[in-house]
Amino acid sequence: MLDAALGPQALRAATDASGVAVSEGDGALTWAGLDDRVARLASGLAALGVKPGERVVWSGPNSTDVVVVIHALRAVGAVAVPMPHRLTAGEARHVLEDSGAVVAVVDAACGATVAGLLPSLRRLRHALVFGGTVAGLRSWEEVVALGTPSGVATPAGAGRTMFYTSGTSGRPKGAVRPRTEPAPRQAMLAELAFGDDEVHLVTGPLYHAGPHAFALLAHLTGGRLVVSRAFDPAAWVRLVARHRVTSAFVAPVHLKRIVALPDDLLSEADLSCLRTVIVNAAPVPYSLKEEVVARLGAGFLYEVYGATELGIVTVLRPEDQLRKPGSCGRPYGGIGIRIVGTDGADVPAGEVGEVFVRTDQAIDGYHGAVAPMAELAGGGGWKSVGDMGRLDAEGYLHICDRKTDVVITGGVNVYPAEVEAALHAHPDVADAAVIGVPDDAWGERVHAVVTPRPGRVLDPAGLDAFLAPRLAPFKRPRSWEVCAALPRTESGKLLRRALRGDR
Repeated sequence: MLDAALGPQALRAATDASGVAVSEGDGALTWAGLDDRVARLASGLAALGVKPGERVVWSGPNSTDVVVVIHALRAVGAVAVPMPHRLTAGEARHVLEDSGAVVAVVDAACGATVAGLLPSLRRLRHALVFGGTVAGLRSWEEVVALGTPSGVATPAGAGRTMFYTSGTSGRPKGAVRPRTEPAPRQAMLAELAFGDDEVHLVTGPLYHAGPHAFALLAHLTGGRLVVSRAFDPAAWVRLVARHRVTSAFVAPVHLKRIVALPDDLLSEADLSCLRTVIVNAAPVPYSLKEEVVARLGAGFLYEVYGATELGIVTVLRPEDQLRKPGSCGRPYGGIGIRIVGTDGADVPAGEVGEVFVRTDQAIDGYHGAVAPMAELAGGGGWKSVGDMGRLDAEGYLHICDRKTDVVITGGVNVYPAEVEAALHAHPDVADAAVIGVPDDAWGERVHAVVTPRPGRVLDPAGLDAFLAPRLAPFKRPRSWEVCAALPRTESGKLLRRALRGDR
């Protein structure tokens, strides 16, 4: 186990200099090479005047360079602010301005957006570009040339990252994640069977809290990262076999595309090296888990529940995936969960209420002048991100939905996730979303938006007949839409507000 305070690349370089730290395409960066690049970039940023605690935005598709940036910002003590690289100019302006960033380090693929904003960003002192050239942006090679291989002295408490929430329920808010301390990190490693020989395939975007956390966790154990700029299911399967991948963090949308690969491709795939595939970012339909076990094998699938604001809260182990339908697992490492009713009191097992969590991994609050996280009165550090759920008799958590997404039709609560899970069981449905839309008679009605699997046709009447034995009449959609794709973030989260629009 490496000491995160000193930086994984420095410690591993001292004992395994020629070992591979990061693989990308046909290229590989050794631990010694990673240590050198991180040291030079960190000291170059310090030469530009970046001080511990200042915020530095980075943006770009997954790459070896992004991994270097992540470690370099930890080394110099800056608060790293990952920014999705496909944001519009207005969205990027919000992150750059709201965060108070003094430097931006961006891939050439998204550099033009930042360059166009420079005249109006008064607090941004420098904007650097890697992976190419962009007019108006300074080459990071110039900054690296200012640095030295001896690097900088990493300040105590370094390693904080401010993630902007995905904006699924409003404008993105900055959440400063605390540094992960050794005790909770060890608990997580044990829970997920991470070893010191990890080969971790980075599947989701590193700007998102989940992929970022597990990639860093793998590196902090001395494991190797395998990165690629974009996700492709067939390439993913090949990368697992080629690099003998042991772990990956995926969203349900990634798993869906993998299990939908042709039979001949999957039959030839060698996934025997996998021991930990963590799925999160959206509810995982039970039917998808059944497909994964049937087509890819059993024994490696873990589901977790968490949030940018809370860290990872629960883990559902492989042996429970099919035994516990609808559950996302139990808390670990001393984390507490309470299910609270509208009166502020705990509800009995099996009843739905708001999920409150007590964990050392939680953020203190959001950045800037925005509403704080919900907390239970009376102290104790119990915080909520607005999820509704229940605990079963064995203490397993079942998330029903976000409080703001619950559809109230005829005075009765309908949880979209339950309806979506039933729709996902239909063999012709590739994706599904359920929202509430205004209705003169019912207040709101349940509205479903579905996408078909390739080559299939979806008929609302047939879908309703399929749901009839599975859901009570008041839960079934009263109106339908069929579309080619649902609006999701790159990390796989459904953008319900985009579906609601001006309905």
